[in-house]
Amino acid sequence: MTSVKQFHVLVVPTPAQGHVAPLVKLAHQIVDHGIKVTFVNIESAHKKFVTALPDTYVERQGMRFASIPDGLGSKDHRKDVLEVHEIIQNMPHRFKEFIEKINGLEEDAKVDYVIADLTANWALEVAAEMGIKRAGVCVTGPASLALTLQIPKLIGDGIIDINGTSLKDESICLSDNIPIWYTDEFVWSFPSNPTMQKICFEHASRKSQTIKFCDWILCNTCYETDPSACDLVPNILTIGPLLASNEHSHSSGSMRLEDSTCISWLDNQPAGSVVYVAFGSAVVLSHEQFEELEHGLASLGKPFLWVVPSNIANESVSKFGKVVEWAPQEKVLAHPSTACFVSHCGWNSTLEGLSNGVPFLCWPNFVDQFHNQKYICDVWKIGLRLDTDKSSGVFSRCEIKGKIEKLLSDDGIKENALKLKEIVRGSLANHGSSSRNLEYFIEQMMAD
Repeated sequence: MTSVKQFHVLVVPTPAQGHVAPLVKLAHQIVDHGIKVTFVNIESAHKKFVTALPDTYVERQGMRFASIPDGLGSKDHRKDVLEVHEIIQNMPHRFKEFIEKINGLEEDAKVDYVIADLTANWALEVAAEMGIKRAGVCVTGPASLALTLQIPKLIGDGIIDINGTSLKDESICLSDNIPIWYTDEFVWSFPSNPTMQKICFEHASRKSQTIKFCDWILCNTCYETDPSACDLVPNILTIGPLLASNEHSHSSGSMRLEDSTCISWLDNQPAGSVVYVAFGSAVVLSHEQFEELEHGLASLGKPFLWVVPSNIANESVSKFGKVVEWAPQEKVLAHPSTACFVSHCGWNSTLEGLSNGVPFLCWPNFVDQFHNQKYICDVWKIGLRLDTDKSSGVFSRCEIKGKIEKLLSDDGIKENALKLKEIVRGSLANHGSSSRNLEYFIEQMMAD
C-alpha cells in the first residue's frame, strides 16, 4: 500500500535569540496542522539551542531540528560579527546541498516549501532558484519593514548614502499614524560602529529585494496594533504575536538555559508587586550604568526580578530582588505578581509585554528599539521613557527609581495596557485576525 506524502516545510531562522524564538513557535503551529517541519539552523546556533532544551523536552512527531555546517566549531558565533557575516556568505551553496540531500533520500521526504527569516535571505534566494515555494518572516514590527522598503528612495533623495550613513538630519514620515524616524533611529544605524552599520544596512537593503520573490510575508504582529504600517507592506499576513502555547511551552525557542526558579519565587510575591528587568540577549550595560540601575532597584524597596546574562549583579541587591541569568520571559510576564517591565523594547519583548497587559519602562539601545519605544509611549500609551542625565550620559538611579514609581502609580497606563492585551489576545482567538491569517496561509501554502 502506497503511503500518502506528508507536506514538508523547512523553517530557517537567522542564528540569533530574537530570531530563533519566534520561528520555533511558528514551526510548532505549522506542525499542529499535520505538516512535517524541519527546523534548520547553522551548526553553532543549533548546538546552543539543543543544549538549552529543558530536561522535560519531548521531541514532537513531525518536528525535526537539523543543522548546516558553519565552520565555527566550538567558538561563540556571537562574538565576531565579521566572522558571522563571512559564514552567511557561504550558506547558499550549503543550504542548496542540504535540500538536495533531503530530496534525494526518498520521495516522501521531498521539500515542498521554505519559510525563512527575511534576514536569512540566502535561504529564500536558494528556494527561488530551486523552484520551491516560499514565504519570508518578519520578526520586527511592520513599521521597521516598511522603512526598509524605502531604502532606494532614501538613497535617491540624498538622505542616506549607499552604506546607510545619514547625509541629512531629517525626519521620515511614512504615514500620519506611524511615528516619525530621525535618521539616527534607522534600524541599521550604528554611528559608533561603522562595520556593524555596514553589515546591518546590507541585510536591510537585501530585504527590500528579497520580498519581491516571496509568495507571502508573515509578520509577527497583529493587524489591529499597527494597521497603517501593515498596509505599506505587500503580500503581508499578520500572524502574531507568536507565543509559546501551553502545549509547547517546553520548547520556547530559547538558546539559553532558562532559570525556572524565578517562577516559584514570583509565586511568593504579592500580586502586582514585582518589577521585571530584562534587556534581551545582546544589550551590554556600561559599568557606570549597571551601578545606577543596581542602586535604583535597591532603593525602590519593592521586589524585582532582574535578568543579568553574565550574573554579575552585586549581592547587595538580593534583599528585595532575585537575579537570574536567563528567564522564561513569557511565563514571567503572564505571572500575576509582575507589575511592570523595564525593557530594551526589542520586538519580541514588546509583543510579550503587550500580550500580557504589562506596562513598560523603556530602555532602548539600538536598531528598532527606539521606534518601538515611540509606539509604547506615544501611540499605545502603555509605558514611560527614561531621561538621560546630561552630565553623565546615563540613566541615573534617581531617574530609574522615580520613573518606576510613576509607572506603578499611573492607572491610565495600566488601563491602556489591559485594553491592548484584549485586542492582541483577540487576534489570536478563533476567528481573530492573526488566527484567520495563519489558517489562510496554511491553505495557500498547501494548494497546488
